[in-house]
Amino acid sequence: MEFTRGGRPVPMGQLDRWVTFSTFGDAELVSLTGEIDLANAPEIGRAIVERIETAGKVLIDLTTVSFLDSAGVRLLDALVGDLNDHGKPTRLVVGRTGAARMTLQLCAFREDVLATDLDRAAAEISS
Repeated sequence: MEFTRGGRPVPMGQLDRWVTFSTFGDAELVSLTGEIDLANAPEIGRAIVERIETAGKVLIDLTTVSFLDSAGVRLLDALVGDLNDHGKPTRLVVGRTGAARMTLQLCAFREDVLATDLDRAAAEISS
């Protein structure tokens, strides 16, 4: 699959600067890092959707995100909404402080999907 930025192809290898995938317990773990903004949110979103399509539970770790703009917030809102619609428990791990937590709180993002750490988030979606 090929992603584009400003009409130019973005090699999949470059996406790992912002998003990596692994598992945490029985959940798919999506770890985002750096700046999530209009320049990369579409590519990140497509990569996430492709990867989590078959996941039962999803954790999205935002603790190392240094900047989150409105495109990033819209991406997270769409992901959480779609996963919720498909009955897939989801939590956003935002830590106790940091750019992602601050931005999501300023936007009045759904508090019920925010967690301070991975262990707590995993426990919440397993119960």
